[in-house]
Amino acid sequence: MMQTRFTRLVGCELPIQMAGMGGVAIPPLVIAVCRAGGLGMLSGAHSSPETMQRLLDDVRAGTDRPFGVNFLMPYLRETACVDAAAAVARVVEFFYGAPDGQLVERVHRAGALAGWQVGSADEAQAAEGAGCDLIVAQGVEAGGHIRGQIGLLPLLDQVLRSVEMPVIAAGGIGSGRAMAAALARGAAAVRVGTRFVAAEESPAHPLYLEQLVNARAEDTELTEAFNVGWPDAPHRVLRSSLDAARRATDEVIGETSDYFDPRRRDPVRRWQVLTPTVRVTGKCCRHAAVGWRVGEFRYTPPARGGHRARADRRSRATSGRAWHSARRHEAGFPGRRVGEPPIATTLKCACPRRRWCDFRSIPLPVWQ
Repeated sequence: MMQTRFTRLVGCELPIQMAGMGGVAIPPLVIAVCRAGGLGMLSGAHSSPETMQRLLDDVRAGTDRPFGVNFLMPYLRETACVDAAAAVARVVEFFYGAPDGQLVERVHRAGALAGWQVGSADEAQAAEGAGCDLIVAQGVEAGGHIRGQIGLLPLLDQVLRSVEMPVIAAGGIGSGRAMAAALARGAAAVRVGTRFVAAEESPAHPLYLEQLVNARAEDTELTEAFNVGWPDAPHRVLRSSLDAARRATDEVIGETSDYFDPRRRDPVRRWQVLTPTVRVTGKCCRHAAVGWRVGEFRYTPPARGGHRARADRRSRATSGRAWHSARRHEAGFPGRRVGEPPIATTLKCACPRRRWCDFRSIPLPVWQ
């Protein structure tokens, strides 16, 4: 167990928060991260109050450990979703909008902690003024939609000098070394996104994973091109997905199904903001929103007969090691084979010596 201001406040074992990635942050992955000792985050984007409650019930049925819910301000239609989340989750977090004291008060009234993801020191001070309990400082290295304009470490330094509350470092963290660097700079925890996309419990599409593994940081690009449903928002993607969208001739390039009702299908448009999951079909399966830590995990493409990848068998004998590449999807949803360990927070990096980067073994700075 690694104790920091974050773990003491939230009640989890490790100073690791899963990013609330749209399409990927579903109950199976949230539960797995919580069981491994981190703070799993459920995505609340596009949810109605009824859907939100079903998602919350699924998570609570799978674990009694603390978890959180992430809401994207452009997609927050009904505050009843916030009330439902705050009544069950330990943390309710908001992103991509000016800190709102009324939302923070709603969260506190229901008994949860309120968090805000920010991209500048000014925004961090506004979040503190709104009454937030913790802040996520997002550097420009992050994947998906990006709020800030500078790198994580300079931003972290500015934010830590501006606020008193615990600060979570986000952006480009996908290994033990990166986590150690953020903690050493004063972060109370780290936020991991792209790395968890490759977890066994993740619903990410195998073609998407293949793109992640084969890419490098310099293969990503910050763009506003994917603006259907979310205009004027910088978005880090793989350059290959940007090129593919430019080459596409059709405006509708695929379909996606509902999490609770696979029979319900919706069209996917060429420049639509989308995380490719196993519920997606068509030419959009390779559209990839990623952080700078692409290519730092090993993945073997699916074997014949199903969406299943071969994991390093040495991990069977190693307690707590995540099988990133072990995958199985039945009826369009991820599942774990009998006898396989769930995701943990020990990640295998792609350094030359193929060493294990264990988040649990990092020495904790004394000031935490």
